[in-house]
Amino acid sequence: MRDQLRSRIFSIDDADFEALAMDVFRYQFDLNPVYRDFCRLLNKSPEKINNLTDLPFLPVEIFKSKRITTGNTEADFIFTSSGTTHSTPAKHYVPDVSLYEQSFIACFQMFFGDPADWAILALLPSYLEREGSSLIYMTDHLIRKSRHAESGFFLYDHKELCDRLMRLEEKKVKTILLGVSYALLDFAEKNQLSLQSTVVMETGGMKGRRAELTRDELHHIIMSRLRVLHVASEYGMTELLSQAYSLSDGMFNSPPWMRVLAREINDPLNVGTETGAANIIDLANLDSCCFIATADLVKIHSIRQFEVLGRMDNEDIRGCNLLVE
Repeated sequence: MRDQLRSRIFSIDDADFEALAMDVFRYQFDLNPVYRDFCRLLNKSPEKINNLTDLPFLPVEIFKSKRITTGNTEADFIFTSSGTTHSTPAKHYVPDVSLYEQSFIACFQMFFGDPADWAILALLPSYLEREGSSLIYMTDHLIRKSRHAESGFFLYDHKELCDRLMRLEEKKVKTILLGVSYALLDFAEKNQLSLQSTVVMETGGMKGRRAELTRDELHHIIMSRLRVLHVASEYGMTELLSQAYSLSDGMFNSPPWMRVLAREINDPLNVGTETGAANIIDLANLDSCCFIATADLVKIHSIRQFEVLGRMDNEDIRGCNLLVE
């Protein structure tokens, strides 16, 4: 059953999404004890679910206290959130990391093309300084697939990063500079460049390192200092195995196997509103839980396009969270 579902995930089109999501729901209801218990608390079962908005969405906070797995297989990897100083990290048990690799590679190719066509420079100091980061795992894999001698990770060596960017610009090499928000901001404030061949991409997160800025403020500083027309953004989290990307203007696009819905803030079972808290269906989460309720606030523009408005009040700030608008 699992192999049959997996084979359908990455060949899916929009018309088939709901049918596959329902099949995955029934599969996870049967084999995921934590999710099944949660569904029963809501008096939800497969025979009572008729469409996507009826689905039970597991609160993302449960990844902090429970082992969320579908089936009894051992985990290849345990991805952990960075959290904040006083918060409990989330743990995502991944028994088959090849599923994650297939998801992020297919998603990258969809929005940016073949990683081999890019030099990829990653400014992710806080993530490099700890184990268990799904972002580091993804970025490392993409860097190796880029096959470019200048690709690599950077901690705090801004001079080497600046020199490398200049060399790539001189050769007009297509380059992605990917970084956590506070590190990109530090780099941009210390270096003024003109990056004509480079896509600058922020992954969100100040993590208490800098005063919070709106996304527009952050992007304006980066654009003015690094002379880029746009700043791209990546939307992901430890509890998901898929990402959405914004190429500009903060409008995120999800791959066909991922969908974001909005739920009413004061009535969390009312799903399908235009604006509200984000419920995410990530079919790549086949071995954990595909149906996640988050604390991000979103506005839905189409079935695969959404805007992140901020965070709900009184929620822990996720280590890799997007900036509050």
